[in-house]
Order: sequence, then structure tokens, then C-alpha cells
Amino acid sequence: MGYQDLKHLSNGEFKRWCGVSRHTFNEMVEELRPSLDRQGRRGGQAKLSVEDQLLVALAYWREYRTQFHIGVDWGLHETTVGRIVRKVEDVLVKCGKFRLPSQRQLYQPGWEQTAMMVDVGEVEIERPQKNRAVTTVANRSAIP
Repeated sequence: MGYQDLKHLSNGEFKRWCGVSRHTFNEMVEELRPSLDRQGRRGGQAKLSVEDQLLVALAYWREYRTQFHIGVDWGLHETTVGRIVRKVEDVLVKCGKFRLPSQRQLYQPGWEQTAMMVDVGEVEIERPQKNRAVTTVANRSAIP
């Protein structure tokens, strides 16, 4: 599913699909366009547009799918998916706009901490008892 197929989605659905808002997505595309757009340059041309390359990287980060599975969906080889993810990641990290707050910033006064409690129950698992009769298949002298 390319970027052209996602244009008709509402802003909420777009964010649900790729994990970032449409505004953030457009800012990311503008940062990536100078380094990933190969149109008119010498060498191999990219099969995917800059928007589609960003969607491939976001799918990898958001869904934790293997590069092989993403490659099958997009019609790419898994090494090409890895190359795209690495390029997109390098450019976005280098620009510095799209960083998560550091752990030091999260502990500063003014940040609210939330706690989550999970109710779990323990279920006893029936395991085979370890005794010599069950674990020993045959004596060596019984083997012909």
C-alpha cells in the first residue's frame, strides 16, 4: 500500500496506519527529500518515492515485522528494505528534529509519571515427574 493509497484516509486513520500524524509525516518527507530523491541524478534510480520509502521505514519501526515480510508487501528484496530503513534512520537522526525526550529530561520536575498496574494470575503447570524409570529408555545391556 503506497502513499497514494493513504491520501484518502482521515488524519486519525492515517496516524493509526503509520504511527505519526500527517503533519509530522510531511515534515519528515521534506527532511528526507534532498538526500533520498534520486530523480535526474546519475546512478540507479529508486523504485519507490520518498514518501513510500518513509512508509517502509515506519512500518518496520512500528510493526516489528521482518524485512522479508515488508519486502514481500512492497515488492522489494529484504536487503533493499534494510538499506531504505538505514538511510531514512540516518537522515532523521542527523537532522535532530524528530527525537524522543531523553531519560534525563523525563525525570525533570514538571514531567508527570504514570504507573500501570497489571492484574495477573498464576496457573500451575503440570509437569512430568522426574524419576529414573520414566527418563531412562532402556538399559545398555538390553540393546542387542
